[in-house]
Amino acid sequence: MLNRIEAYYDAVPRSSARAEDFGPLTFFVREGTDGWPFYARPTLGRTGGVSVADVERVRARQRELGLPEAFEWVAETSPGLRAAVAASGLVVHAHPLMVLDGDPLPVPEPVDAVVRTVDAADPRLADAVSAPYAAFGATPGPDDARRVGDRIAAGLAVLAAGFDTESGEALAGGQHQPVGDVAEVVGVGTRPGARRRGLGLAVTAALVADARARGVDLVFLTASDASVERLYARLGFRTIATALIAEAPETSETSETSETTEATEATEATEATEATEATERSEGV
Repeated sequence: MLNRIEAYYDAVPRSSARAEDFGPLTFFVREGTDGWPFYARPTLGRTGGVSVADVERVRARQRELGLPEAFEWVAETSPGLRAAVAASGLVVHAHPLMVLDGDPLPVPEPVDAVVRTVDAADPRLADAVSAPYAAFGATPGPDDARRVGDRIAAGLAVLAAGFDTESGEALAGGQHQPVGDVAEVVGVGTRPGARRRGLGLAVTAALVADARARGVDLVFLTASDASVERLYARLGFRTIATALIAEAPETSETSETSETTEATEATEATEATEATEATERSEGV
């Protein structure tokens, strides 16, 4: 299973980035001036260790291009990389890597909201794209909705969102990115004012259902911490490995703020789900 995930990690950036060879490491460089800046990761199929000098060569190239000094990998498949990356001065964050066997477990319907997928021509596309940004106190760039729409149209991404039944506003959103029979769920977030309504879990369940309908048999995601890990476990996800993300110390401070926000969302979503279940039990539902 981890080999399939490694192959996915190598394949998914290639639709919008070029791969630069640094021996034991591959640096994915985005094409154009906008979009996700990507990262470096272990070269697929390469055996042997990675030295601090190898890491420094990639970091120098990232600085040359004005891109983030970022690395991503799976601890269990590249056990020696963490020491080399940390020795180079980057900060390493560990996150649970989770997979879902079978269909997601049932979750309560979100309160006063409807969850659905959003296609490239949907008039609510920009609103749906902005919802996860709002979850972390950010706003999308001027071309983000267009770029997501292009990826949806090309079959590279699927966007699902939860819409308020009264106002029609997108309250939560997220994506899955299919490559063959593997897909990763990414970017699930809920606007701060719409938390405690079960929207994050409902969006994730909708993304999994869509992936399964497309023939995807391996769905995975990365949780930011133990609180979020427990949230996704309610859908049936289980932890199989540890995803490691390394970045420069100044960038790490921003990431920690985002992780705290996601953990807060997870706690609130869990409390909301538990409260709904308690009410249903008391009513004999």
